[in-house]
Amino acid sequence: MSVIAARLAELGITIPTVVPPVAAYIPAVISGNLVFTAGQLPFVDGSLEYTGKVGDGHELVSPSIAKSLAQTSILNALAAVENVIGSLDRVTRVVKVTGFVASDPSFTGQPGVINGASEFLVDLFGDRGIHARSAVGVAALPLDAPVEIEVIVEFA
Repeated sequence: MSVIAARLAELGITIPTVVPPVAAYIPAVISGNLVFTAGQLPFVDGSLEYTGKVGDGHELVSPSIAKSLAQTSILNALAAVENVIGSLDRVTRVVKVTGFVASDPSFTGQPGVINGASEFLVDLFGDRGIHARSAVGVAALPLDAPVEIEVIVEFA
């Protein structure tokens, strides 16, 4: 068993199969020794469990749920990475995470939501998972998803 597979097993997490694109793109591209993923939504078994804007209030996705959706999105991104490089053990560094949060106009907690992805990457990869990051609030995301994540990783 690979080191990363063993760590995932410890965490009780399985990398999902690659999510098929919902438009005209591919899930990940290699350039040199970097993998760039397309934005990944929090799909589980082909569907979104939650949709809508993130914020505090009735009919909004709570920040704590959105944080867990960011982790789901990064798992989908890692599936795309693994698909193009063969093994997550080849990842030498998580370089950059960009997170988008479909936000209620009064919501300003995007960094806390995207921590769901960032904290998971450090749990999984250790120091190799520490990365630069952007957490961006947006008016809407594809399919009314609350969160979208993209990642750039370096590999050997």
